[in-house]
Amino acid sequence: MSQAHGSSSVFGESVLRREDERFLTGRGRYTDDVTLPGTTHAAFVRSPHAHARILAIDTSRAQALRGVRGVFTGAQLAGAGVNGIPTAWLLPDIKTPTHPPMAIDRVRYVGEAVAVVIADNAYVARDAADLVVIEYDVLPAVTDTATAADSATLVHDDAPANRCFHWTIGDAGATDAAFASASHVVRQRLVNNRLAAVAMEPRSSLASYDRGTDELTLWVTSQNPHVHRLIMGAFVLGIPEHKFRVIAPDVGGGFGSKIFIYPEECVLAWTTKQLGRPVKWTATRSESFLTDSQGRDHVTDAELALDAEGRILGLRVRTVANLGAYLTLFAPCVPTYLYATLLSGVYRIPAIYAEVDAVFTNTTPVDAYRGAGRPEAAYVVERMVDLAAQQIGLNPAAIRRLNFISADSFPYQTPVALVYDSGNYAPALELALRTVDYPKILEEQAQARRDGRYIGIGLSTYIEACSIAPSQVVGSLGAQAGLWESASVRVHPTGKVSVFTGSHAHGQGHETTFSQLVSHELGIPMDDIEIVHGDTGRVPFGMGTYGSRSAAVGGTAIHNAIIKITEKAKRLAAHLLEAAPEDVVHENGQYFVRGAPDRGKSFGEIALAAYLAHKYPSDLEPGLEANSFYDPSNFTFPFGAHVAVVEVKRDTGEVKVLRYIAVDDVGNVINPMIVDGMVHGGVTQGIAQALWEEVRYDDTGQPVTASLMNYAVPRADQLPSFETARTVTPTPVNPLGIKGAGETGTIAATPAIVNAVMDALAPFGVKHLDMPLTSEKLWTAMQTADGRA
Repeated sequence: MSQAHGSSSVFGESVLRREDERFLTGRGRYTDDVTLPGTTHAAFVRSPHAHARILAIDTSRAQALRGVRGVFTGAQLAGAGVNGIPTAWLLPDIKTPTHPPMAIDRVRYVGEAVAVVIADNAYVARDAADLVVIEYDVLPAVTDTATAADSATLVHDDAPANRCFHWTIGDAGATDAAFASASHVVRQRLVNNRLAAVAMEPRSSLASYDRGTDELTLWVTSQNPHVHRLIMGAFVLGIPEHKFRVIAPDVGGGFGSKIFIYPEECVLAWTTKQLGRPVKWTATRSESFLTDSQGRDHVTDAELALDAEGRILGLRVRTVANLGAYLTLFAPCVPTYLYATLLSGVYRIPAIYAEVDAVFTNTTPVDAYRGAGRPEAAYVVERMVDLAAQQIGLNPAAIRRLNFISADSFPYQTPVALVYDSGNYAPALELALRTVDYPKILEEQAQARRDGRYIGIGLSTYIEACSIAPSQVVGSLGAQAGLWESASVRVHPTGKVSVFTGSHAHGQGHETTFSQLVSHELGIPMDDIEIVHGDTGRVPFGMGTYGSRSAAVGGTAIHNAIIKITEKAKRLAAHLLEAAPEDVVHENGQYFVRGAPDRGKSFGEIALAAYLAHKYPSDLEPGLEANSFYDPSNFTFPFGAHVAVVEVKRDTGEVKVLRYIAVDDVGNVINPMIVDGMVHGGVTQGIAQALWEEVRYDDTGQPVTASLMNYAVPRADQLPSFETARTVTPTPVNPLGIKGAGETGTIAATPAIVNAVMDALAPFGVKHLDMPLTSEKLWTAMQTADGRA
């Protein structure tokens, strides 16, 4: 590992993260660290019921408590013209019930905000909130994903059968024909369990209104502050963008849950104008479990058709996706374009047909969570491939090799809309198998079984779609936004550089990787480069960070701005060197006439000259600054092969992960150490979904896993040291050849672990169990199996 801060190229080097010093020494500045003079505090009164009519709200006792500045209800906000929270992805015939910032006449999930108290400190606000009396008429609740459409209870009166939308993709006729000709058909119901993001930093907001300038500032834990500004300003609050500043300072993890516009921040932005005082709110951990958008929650009936040799002929899928009580920002996109379009996986599948029924239930809203649709797709495909191998009698590696899309097939058009950019899947699998020493581990597994130990080996060969684009295409599919990214590069007279990026970092290390990119391209030290993000008052515009888009899209926007900087710097150098611009060469931060490297100008000299502007030609403007808006021509498609080796304890059902090998191909890599860190985190989340994590509700809609006492997030001592490796297949979509790395581990790990556990239980005749594979579930399965072990 090197820590390069000189002018030599650092692209591809494991440079230590420059932002970590402030994080590790307690100097990070998060939203809750921001306090303004006169700040007041909000506490929300939340529904204890999953489904109930609001008959009356009495706020008199709360309002009378000393220190209380105001108590507001949903009806007051609606009466003042505050609109519902919109969805930003619309599908044909979709039902979009109103999502008010606070409930008005009916509550639809436990934890939904009904009223807010603003007081001089958080303790008085909380005490006053407990004095608000709400009379409810409790109604039956709908919670079960698979049967929500059959319930007599409606979550929204304008959504019959609790259906939000019915959506299909693929060729039903061709798929039927494939099944008609198949030698083997594999069928399985697969449940993709609901997850909570559990970011280390809870959601937090601070709103402040300046009557003198009529400007509103919102500090908020957001992954995309510009989108926050646009949607809250234009669609919820009716505030002009130029009067609304959104700042997302250091953010302690998002995993998708901080993409969205939440009720609390809308309420704070409105109440600060009413009270003329700053208003702050930070979620408790319990509020996070009740109100942060959750992920996954699919029930899928899948069928795979194969010929006699094991070649896949067709895939038929019907998925019910639980969206919770309300649509959030991107919810319709997740179980459709981010899920069903990935059902081809890394395989040549001639015919695919998928149907998705999205349903409302009396549960917390569901939207993107790390991977967002792609883990759900990989789980379906990789489980079905493993089940097929088992049914046909093929080795799991052999059936994958047999069905891989060949390396000479790219760009590859799948039957479900996507065109894969580049890929070479077999080398990734072979590298993973060599790393684990597959023949040896198979022998060890056989010996272990003879010794009464149950070792399982699980494979997962996956594909992901990153850098969702282009804007014209996603717009035609229902997106109410463009999915480009912007960057501004400003060279100061001293030669220092400020980069303003629309991407936002919440743990990804942008201040390091983007500095590496700029250092590499301008030939200047990393220490001379500042990365600015997360503030709509400083960064002109941006679309934020999600879907592993920052390096591929945001990085390319920076690259394109630097090209403009370099071209102008060459013109400046040509003027100073009395040469033609086309004869000026730029290397390692020096500008010189071709063939005369000793006669040149440094980047610093060029920067100063740009602002002195002495004796300039008339067609050359002073200054050295450039902007870029980059809209990709296609997604990028990272891929890889993961291998998990587990042991299931016969007496307890406990799963011990013995080894985990991750081979990922994310194209070119700016900082291998940071990519490895992303893979480690993603694999951990994927393993956790497979083995431990699940958000559960009882039949009345009460959450029963709403604290860290009963929601099982993973611990470091439950995991092995991960073994990571990479193949490199650059994408032709962007000039950097970067595909995206933030979610690969999550996508691959879940099926790898489940395949491994099912392999371990094969001697018991167990073919499939739904996640999470808890000790109790596995122990029970072994006790009730057919006794072959």
